Amino acid sequence: MIKEIKGLHHVTSMAGDAAENNAFFTQTLGLRRVKKTVNFDAPEVYHLYYGDEIGTPGSVMTYFPFGNMPNGRRGTGEVGTTEFAVPKGALPFWKERLGKYGVTGLTENRYLGEHRLQFNGPDGDGFALVESAERGRKPWTGTDVPEDAGILGFHGARFNLRDAAATGELLTFMGYQKDDTDGAITRYRIEGGNAADTIDLEELRGAKIAGQGAGSVHHIAFAVEDRAKQLEVRKALMDTGYQVTPVIDRDYFWAIYFRTPGGILFEVATNEPGFDRDEDTAHLGEALKLPDRYEPQRAQIEGLLPPIGE
Repeated sequence: MIKEIKGLHHVTSMAGDAAENNAFFTQTLGLRRVKKTVNFDAPEVYHLYYGDEIGTPGSVMTYFPFGNMPNGRRGTGEVGTTEFAVPKGALPFWKERLGKYGVTGLTENRYLGEHRLQFNGPDGDGFALVESAERGRKPWTGTDVPEDAGILGFHGARFNLRDAAATGELLTFMGYQKDDTDGAITRYRIEGGNAADTIDLEELRGAKIAGQGAGSVHHIAFAVEDRAKQLEVRKALMDTGYQVTPVIDRDYFWAIYFRTPGGILFEVATNEPGFDRDEDTAHLGEALKLPDRYEPQRAQIEGLLPPIGE
């Protein structure tokens, strides 16, 4: 069994309009844009990162806004809901705020004893705010969202699957423990990691397979402390039969990827070096940062990228 996983690192999704995406996360949700860079494989497309003050692993939502990309089709084989943690008692504030901003899909419910508020992102993304203990986390306070209601980071994620058994076995191998079940949903939790520590598997046997597009999660990343731990995880996965990519330098972390039995793309990312490697913490996310190989084309790339605001 793998023992190096520390919970979630980040979640990466696809979007349509870049300015709309930026406004939703920085204004409506009150997160900090901690990095403005580009898709390493398509530099004419932004890669935008949102999180807490420093982009702590377990707090970072990232996006590839592809412009006129059609919306995805919801179904199985995808991350259906990305869950953010908020302090206890914060949901009335968020219900009023999201309603004021015209956010759709607002649904208040309880699951496994947790008070939740589900809602849609600009491209139909599935989100939920979950009242949780702070567990040493602090929200970004650079917006009009008060500190006692601000988003603390991720709570976890819910996967939509035709058959949850194989993914449950994989999560167990990755160090997660089966926690509780409510109907077709089974929760897995990892101990001793960061606070973004739950994965829920929802079995939807009769549903169609999801089609990726704007509003779809592209991949979900799990955190390890450093590159040495990452190599241990890679070897363990490959010894078990998974096809894992070589280690890839993503400037702010090192990454490996593999496809799960349920069809979801997993990443394992290092907590090092972090988002302050090329920007002072006070100015994270302000300037366009490019991988070294694209610096010679900076003027051309900047001409292709649309303005997104602060």
